[in-house]
Amino acid sequence: MPVELTWWGHATCTVEDSDIRVLTDPLFARRLAHLRRRRGAVPPPEAWRADVALVSHLHADHLHVPSLARLAPGTRLLVPRGARRSVPALRRLTHLEPTEVAPGDEVPVGDLRVRVVPARHDGRRLPIGRQRSPALGYVVEGEARTYFAGDTGLFDAMEKEVGPVDAALLPVGGWGPNLGPEHLDPGRAAEALARLAPRTAVPVHYGTYWPIGMNAVRPHEFHTPGHEFVRLSALRAPGVAVHRLGHGESVRVEVAR
Repeated sequence: MPVELTWWGHATCTVEDSDIRVLTDPLFARRLAHLRRRRGAVPPPEAWRADVALVSHLHADHLHVPSLARLAPGTRLLVPRGARRSVPALRRLTHLEPTEVAPGDEVPVGDLRVRVVPARHDGRRLPIGRQRSPALGYVVEGEARTYFAGDTGLFDAMEKEVGPVDAALLPVGGWGPNLGPEHLDPGRAAEALARLAPRTAVPVHYGTYWPIGMNAVRPHEFHTPGHEFVRLSALRAPGVAVHRLGHGESVRVEVAR
């Protein structure tokens, strides 16, 4: 059965593998605090359907409680260890089936296995969070092995921790004009691609949200990261098929064993 990846905007993606729908970092909002969605429609109800939702870290644009509340009763939810302590509102989502996880954990979901891997990123609930939770990536293993990086910078053990993968959903930008070392910009994302060497890659986490009133501040950081990632990947990882999707668009993953 084909494996399909759909990008809904920001870090929200659907991975369909082995008749299981995996949803990453659900964010179904037109506005979030000082951010507004500048490109692409808010994901439709089709995007809310999932057997399991994966949350990479506690920042509000990745763990968004109102979006999680839209998931159907019985949906499994994987969140970083300590999330329910740090984000008490999660406890109100009694219709979901949450599990707290940390790097090294493996969770079976039907015919899939979800492997939890580390990320280089501040995992706290900012701006006021004191209690730390790990920032995570996930590898969804079924017919294909699909890496969802969440938010991360490059780290030395990335290739070892993530392992061989067929597809990679890699962040290539952010929601504002400044990215620190704990994020992947197009250049660092292309370097990650060269290290991981999947067959397929999709750039995410760009071209969706931007601070209100900052339309004219370094607009290239909003519009161009996807194009730049495609260009740099062709130089650094020419064997990888990079698909720059529009919001709501999908690609099928070619799997070779």
